[in-house]
Amino acid sequence: MCIISSPIEWSEMKNDWDRVELQHIIRKVIVIFVVGLTAITPLWGSLSYAQKPIVYVAPIEGVIDLGLAPFVQRALQEADSTGAKAVILDINTFGGRVDAAVLIRDALLESPVLTVAFVNKRAISAGALISLASEKLVMAEGGTIGAATPVQIGLPGTPAQPVEEKTVSYMRKEFRATAEGRNRPHLIAEAMVDADVEIPGLIEKGKLLTLTTKEALEAHMADFQANSLDAVLLSLNLQNAEVRHLSETWAESLVRFLTHPIVSSLLMTLGIMGIIVEIRVPGFGLPGLVGFISLGLFFWGHTLVRLAGLEEFLLVSLGLILVALEIFFIPGFGIAGIFGILALIGGLGLSLIGSGATWDSWLSALGQVSLSILVAILVALFLLRYFQRLPFGKRLLLKTSLLSKEGYASSPEEDQRWLGQRGTAATDLHPSGIAHLNGNRLDVVSDGEFINAGQPVEVVRVDGNRIVVRLLTEPAEGGRS
Repeated sequence: MCIISSPIEWSEMKNDWDRVELQHIIRKVIVIFVVGLTAITPLWGSLSYAQKPIVYVAPIEGVIDLGLAPFVQRALQEADSTGAKAVILDINTFGGRVDAAVLIRDALLESPVLTVAFVNKRAISAGALISLASEKLVMAEGGTIGAATPVQIGLPGTPAQPVEEKTVSYMRKEFRATAEGRNRPHLIAEAMVDADVEIPGLIEKGKLLTLTTKEALEAHMADFQANSLDAVLLSLNLQNAEVRHLSETWAESLVRFLTHPIVSSLLMTLGIMGIIVEIRVPGFGLPGLVGFISLGLFFWGHTLVRLAGLEEFLLVSLGLILVALEIFFIPGFGIAGIFGILALIGGLGLSLIGSGATWDSWLSALGQVSLSILVAILVALFLLRYFQRLPFGKRLLLKTSLLSKEGYASSPEEDQRWLGQRGTAATDLHPSGIAHLNGNRLDVVSDGEFINAGQPVEVVRVDGNRIVVRLLTEPAEGGRS
């Protein structure tokens, strides 16, 4: 038992307890601070990482085609949805389709995200329009931009042809409006398109304007020079940004392949040719399968790039129906056939035209479709006439006969007597009609080709109730005209 002998001793003991209590409190505060700091450090690191700015980089290389527009639009939409600070277009192209460039141009002007065109090393023709539509224009050393006058692409192997004045006027105004929208010298932009634009000290009349990096900086068309992507980010004060490089998906690459002018022409030709052969040769499904798959791929690719829609599909379907009616049910070649071909040309032509298309683009599309249809018809007629004579064709065509004497229902026995008989077509066989055989008028059908009235024919087979004839090159014997 402790006895306090005096007030002084009591005071000293109280001071000792206070010091002990204060030290205990200090220890608790230190422990809480250390534990809290340990717990919040990872969270603080994740928060600082989340606040790191994001920059998207999308390449614009090679030919600018309609399949490139969805890729750029996807990049802009993804950047907007993630709150990115900028989208940098790494541009190196000699140009391409005007309508594709217009689609990309509109998307850039409407984008809420900062867009930067990094011209490394060239932005020619349609590439120049895309560059001018970006909010910032950066050029690498030795870069070029300009030479954007529209031209008309001819047949493969032929040089490009100049377009009409109204097409040049349209593109000139597109470049002017784009430059005005980005506060760039609009007269310089017009001089890139129209050789009649003269700018003293920069370009004389009669020559098309193309600017080097130094000239573009001096003319205030480019904002600054940068020789690498890191230099671009540094100039934008985004050197610490998280850079996300975008590339085309397999579907976007496939769409670009399917919408290539040569591939789309081939798909149209195969589609129409396959359907024609399928209509004329019932029971042989490979041409029809090839035809429908080809047209399906054509419309699928052009639908994804917003060229083809329900209207174009219905127009092409109507054209095929009218052509089939002309072949099977309407003698001769008249209104139905003409309107059918026009519907085919119109539907397929509209599927090749995008927004911003000029009159020359219309003519080019209609010429491309007309050539594809002509080639399809010629190849189809060749196959209908000679396919069954080829070794491959003989293996695909069914030659087995199901005779009535073996228990199968077939044509009357007396119809077999016409096999090998020769005569004359009494009416046009397109493919069905009437023929004279040994003084008899018989309903017949041609073997895959048109036969005009008065031409000699020979019965090659009897299928069910059908008497099938083919055209003879020598005069018929025993027939009657």
